[in-house]
Amino acid sequence: HHDDLRMTTLDLYSADLPAIAGANIKSKYALMTGQPLDEEALGSWQEIEKTMEDFLDADLYLVTVPMWNFGIPYALKYYIDAIVQPGYLFRYDEQGRPEGLVHGKKMVVVTSRGANYSQPPMASLDFVESYLRTIFGFVGITDMHFFTVEPMDISPETRRDAFRAAIRDVRAWVE
Repeated sequence: HHDDLRMTTLDLYSADLPAIAGANIKSKYALMTGQPLDEEALGSWQEIEKTMEDFLDADLYLVTVPMWNFGIPYALKYYIDAIVQPGYLFRYDEQGRPEGLVHGKKMVVVTSRGANYSQPPMASLDFVESYLRTIFGFVGITDMHFFTVEPMDISPETRRDAFRAAIRDVRAWVE
């Protein structure tokens, strides 16, 4: 519906994401302490920087994520660990307090869960929304909307009803 809209999809299970391990961990701490990087380390770190730049280029983020074992899948955690870097997505002020650097962005998160985790006592087992609100709020994204499709693993009828309810929620939010 919007000719000026450009959408980029990042499939975290197909993407060749740079590792935050080995040389990149050394590079991260070298940069944090003002040390120069050698040519090999710089090349490796530039992959991390490209991943962060791609993230920062977006005005709106649409994250679709299932709950796995009460949390987010490892591929999303791996990506978050790559992009959430001091000096890029956040910094520390003079008192050592973190300050987010990602401003004016919106995030829409669609989560799915096998059972209904929206009511106590099951609600305390959902670490997806609280973690995503925390980590992306930490970097400065405060305009976040969550839509949940649940329960998905009970029966085909229940799954269908969950999809319909989520679609109604999204339509109501858009209008």
